[in-house]
Amino acid sequence: MSRLSGTAVIFDLDGTLVDSEPNYYEAGRQTLAEHGVPDFSWADHERYVGISTQETVARWKARYGLRASVPELLAAKNRRYLELARGGTRVYPEMRKFVELLAGEGVPMAVASGSSPEAIGAILAGTGLDVHLRTTVSADEVAHGKPAPDVLLEAARRLGAAPADCVVLEDAAPGAAAAHAAGMRCIAIPYVAAQADAPEFTRAALLLRGGQEEFTARAAFEWLGRAAD
Repeated sequence: MSRLSGTAVIFDLDGTLVDSEPNYYEAGRQTLAEHGVPDFSWADHERYVGISTQETVARWKARYGLRASVPELLAAKNRRYLELARGGTRVYPEMRKFVELLAGEGVPMAVASGSSPEAIGAILAGTGLDVHLRTTVSADEVAHGKPAPDVLLEAARRLGAAPADCVVLEDAAPGAAAAHAAGMRCIAIPYVAAQADAPEFTRAALLLRGGQEEFTARAAFEWLGRAAD
């Protein structure tokens, strides 16, 4: 029997499994430029890392006084993002190795993301991760996105796993907060280095301050094994 028997792993998608934030930024920049905001910067984009696309565009509407409705903005951003995502999304190599290690041990896995179901499906299929990651939950399918625990709890339900048996990998403070609220352990891999000291990350079971540069599949796998003992 695997030493990880009884453990389930839930992955955030954007910034955790794949480096999709550049595509999200470009989709947002184009959408806002079309609606009269020509100077949306990467620093502006970083404010929205870790929250759902729907919540992001709702905040844009309030912040920039946009005339378009939230559904219109959401559709425009998602359309542009899907075009970019299908053109190519990079998987973090160590994350791919980690997924493969877990699959080899028969560990139940899911993806819980603030992205749309279409975006999640397109990225997983385009990167080949869908071979191992067949259970997915979008924030669009639950009442509240991160930092609420809804997507994570739904992922656990679909896996047939108790929240206490789940380990969540997250790159953003709202996701780490969601894991804590769900009663799940969290491996935090901050996408924005300056946010590593955020209080949400201090509650993580494992905090890799160096982000993806510090993450290795083997070390994470061994940590999981120790945590399961």
